[in-house]
Amino acid sequence: MAKERGRRGRKKVCSFCVEKISQIDYKEIGRLRRYVTERGKILPRRISGNCAIHQRQLTLAIKRARHMALMPYTIE
Repeated sequence: MAKERGRRGRKKVCSFCVEKISQIDYKEIGRLRRYVTERGKILPRRISGNCAIHQRQLTLAIKRARHMALMPYTIE
């Protein structure tokens, strides 16, 4: 009953496109943390609202930051 039939929510806009960011840097931990859940999972596109290009870059940047020990793989 939370959502009525036939009613859609507003389409999310890619925050990286709005800020005109062409490349996502793996060293910007504060920005990357917004796209990771408290369990350490990367948020999917439909939830984060990113475009496909930036979502791929974001995933790669998070994985690089994890590999360089800048971000944890999991949070216990």
